[in-house]
Amino acid sequence: MDRQLSLLFLLFLCLLSIFSDLSSSTPLRVSGGHGDRKTKLSVLKLVTGGSSSTIDPTRVTQISWRPRAFVYRNFLTDEECDHLVTLAKDKLEKSMVADNESGKSIESEVRTSSGMFLSKGQDEVVANVEARIASWTFLPKENGESIQILHYEHGQKYEPHYDYFHDKVNQELGGHRVATVLMYLSDVEKGGETIFPNSEVTSNCMINPFLLCRRL
Repeated sequence: MDRQLSLLFLLFLCLLSIFSDLSSSTPLRVSGGHGDRKTKLSVLKLVTGGSSSTIDPTRVTQISWRPRAFVYRNFLTDEECDHLVTLAKDKLEKSMVADNESGKSIESEVRTSSGMFLSKGQDEVVANVEARIASWTFLPKENGESIQILHYEHGQKYEPHYDYFHDKVNQELGGHRVATVLMYLSDVEKGGETIFPNSEVTSNCMINPFLLCRRL
């Protein structure tokens, strides 16, 4: 993986809706004091575009309940991480923020990273990642915004903020965001954290974890 991208993570923002696609699970026989019984194995099988992937809840750690925050280990493969880095590497531009009044994108010292947006389902890898996120979050991928890839160099930051809009323009486009998904595509020896300033929760920048934050 290109280490010049010292900290690069993937942001996928979802809007609340009813999840329309059902994932399948495998029956598991469990022995107990009252005889055998059948239950459902807590592993979701997702099939998309001729390829399949597994959503394994045993890889999930709850790091906060109020607000909801979970870490999913090894959500992406190394090959998927490399592919997403390659897609973004030559297209990064200074990150912007939404103006509180007009809703237009403006530069701000609050956010000093660089980034770019992928097109929805622009290739098979991106489509599979979007489908996997939808399967795990139970939020349909058509209700999500385009995937954004961000690059933070040493000393760059995004100051404490909320993932909702003050302006009416963005609110009318789709309403407030109800969930944020972060996926780290590379790691660093020191630094590189996602911090929740109103709690004791900190997400270290380790390669390939998946961090889900929900406003419920």
